[in-house]
Amino acid sequence: MKSYAAVDLGASSGRVMVGRAGPDTLELAEAHRFPNRPVRVPEGLRWDVLALYAGVLDGLRAAGSRCEGRIDSVGIDSWAVDYGLLDADGALLGNPVHYRDGRTEGVAEKVWTTVPAEELYAATGLQYAPFNTLYQLTAARSTAQLAQARRVLLMPDLLAYWLTGEQGTELTNASTTQLIDPRTRDWARGVADRLGVDLGLFPPLRHPGDPAGVLRAEVLEETGLAGPVPVTAVASHDTASAVAAVPAAGERFAYICTGTWSLAGLELTAPVLTEESRAANFTNELGLDGTVRYLRNIMGLWLLQECVRAWGDPDLGGLLREAAKVPALRSVVDAGDAAFLAPGRMPERIAQACRASGQPVPGSPAETTRCILDSLALAHRRAVADAQRLAGHPVDVVHIVGGGTRNALLCQLTADACGLPVVAGPTEAAALGNVLVQARAHGTAGDLAGMRELLVRTQPLTRYAPRGGTARWRAAEARLADR
Repeated sequence: MKSYAAVDLGASSGRVMVGRAGPDTLELAEAHRFPNRPVRVPEGLRWDVLALYAGVLDGLRAAGSRCEGRIDSVGIDSWAVDYGLLDADGALLGNPVHYRDGRTEGVAEKVWTTVPAEELYAATGLQYAPFNTLYQLTAARSTAQLAQARRVLLMPDLLAYWLTGEQGTELTNASTTQLIDPRTRDWARGVADRLGVDLGLFPPLRHPGDPAGVLRAEVLEETGLAGPVPVTAVASHDTASAVAAVPAAGERFAYICTGTWSLAGLELTAPVLTEESRAANFTNELGLDGTVRYLRNIMGLWLLQECVRAWGDPDLGGLLREAAKVPALRSVVDAGDAAFLAPGRMPERIAQACRASGQPVPGSPAETTRCILDSLALAHRRAVADAQRLAGHPVDVVHIVGGGTRNALLCQLTADACGLPVVAGPTEAAALGNVLVQARAHGTAGDLAGMRELLVRTQPLTRYAPRGGTARWRAAEARLADR
């Protein structure tokens, strides 16, 4: 077996995991975890990318200590859409802007005056989200930083550049920029030309499994690793890595990647670019081996994370036990509503949404928590049902991967809401997908079907059967539709 370091960066924390893969073995251990705390400065909300890079270096050092200084490859995945700007010398021009920053408010509407929303969707297949990279670049058009920029590097590509000195743009993450044509799997040059986006700012596209350089001598010295250590391009959008690690058999499955966001949808062989799909706000992002991740973004456990923060970080296990005792579907909110995107005052905003829709207002943390989980399960139901209808692709099972697999109540509610069995696990899906792509590139893992079969044999999975029929969930859907 070989050892692989998976750098897996989420919106609230980062970690470096060590994976070992062989024909009958897939093991994963955490080497180092570190916080990812955005910082609000006078210009707005920014990522502390230097702290992230320091965490990566610390993690590689810890990974090496687990493997007697020898790592066979490093791969990096992270959240999507955000980027760093480099000057002509390759130096970073300021901290990258956080996608929750308010600079893109109203920008999409300006873009649509040049390329109408329906044309933009037909060309790129990407759902409307105010923070898509296209809108961020448009918002930055008149800034001094963009005027000086000679390179745009998406977040995992920026960190890979600092590790290796080599630049590239990994395709699965690039597909979230709204500048990729999902049919050709190349840049949507017509869109970029019409909107004045210089695609020459992006380095050449890379595909999962491509070599991405080797660790610089200074990195080897700082981490204590024995060189050479190759860096391998993985499916660097964390959702793409997580979907690669869905332990599914066949094609009749839906997935929900849970964490700060819930990404719910299907794995397809071709994009769905219809006007009906656009109106339903589904996205076509690229996955491993020519696949398309056809999914809807849902606000996810961000709602609960923000409430827990507002309540002073109470015991989450106790809170969930109390929430399980609250009557089901008493109040629900639209978990995809952009009104919940910004941080702060989440319990009050949820209460206001319930009040405005004429529903009972949650009166305790347990009631608010139950409202959030019921609302997420309802959003999962709607996304899975809509995806099947729009793609003409029926499913028999829903796979939940990511951090939400630890939330048994959410998994059971999702099974109940969808009226389908749910298989929960693996929890560290993004890191496992990262490791498996590295392992395949280095000859210790098979094709996508073989990777998934290995996951079924080696990873703990929990199954939830639907209970009680779906009539009450249909009624809750109708309540939201009547708002």
